[in-house]
Amino acid sequence: MTSEQDAIQRLRNATGWIFDMDGVLYRGTEALPGAQDLFDELHHRGLPFRLATNNSMASPTIYVERLAGMGIVADESSILTSAMATRQYIVDHIGSAAKLHVLGMPALTDQLLAQSDFSLVDPDVETPDAVVVGLDREVTYNKLRKADRGIRYGAQFIATNGDVTLPTENGLVPGCGALVAALVASTGRHPVVIGKPEAHLLEAAVADMGIDPQRCVMVGDRLDTDIVAGHSLGMLTVMVLTGVSTRAEIASAPIKPDLVFTDLPAVLESLLHEG
Repeated sequence: MTSEQDAIQRLRNATGWIFDMDGVLYRGTEALPGAQDLFDELHHRGLPFRLATNNSMASPTIYVERLAGMGIVADESSILTSAMATRQYIVDHIGSAAKLHVLGMPALTDQLLAQSDFSLVDPDVETPDAVVVGLDREVTYNKLRKADRGIRYGAQFIATNGDVTLPTENGLVPGCGALVAALVASTGRHPVVIGKPEAHLLEAAVADMGIDPQRCVMVGDRLDTDIVAGHSLGMLTVMVLTGVSTRAEIASAPIKPDLVFTDLPAVLESLLHEG
């Protein structure tokens, strides 16, 4: 049996699936083909799946509504965001009453404060325990200055993710990693990164599903995040060509996906075809 045949057999024998969202299920506000058909097949087979996103700009509730508007049905319990994983990291490593300064969209702050005793502080007044950085589409110099001050005066530097770009219906735009890079340059400090390619999100997902990571499929569009994270946990890694990374980039990638498909309909076709 070839390595590709072995990978396809693992795909068909998997007991759980994890999907990235941006660039896999949709680009910006534009749905990508095949998600609902694949989800329906997984439901039919009784296989659990989770949607794990590095994006911290929306809560599970908002994601459910957004996906519904694209014709994709998902439960809140199936969605894991980098903001949720960041909240758990802070509880585990700093404490449940940590003082935070947040650079990011309002949904990041909302998810951090939910089910926690965290408080928010202004670095111009008090040094926080941690500065949390997510993608902020309304970033200003003053926001960067405040984050810089907190980090410079001793706060732990935490990034929800390191994605330097974000796929949208109009192409790639700067991601959270672009803001992180600015703060690294100004402070000389490097953050703890919570999202993929770190394993926090995927570990939470497989634990929630109660499955062995080696029997899980990780479906993503980015070689440097989704594929690296899945590979680190021994998952079957599947790359779709609907987002950031291209087929041409695979040859030079240090970590390569086990399988590559043009899109989710092609993934479903491979799952269904037993010949």
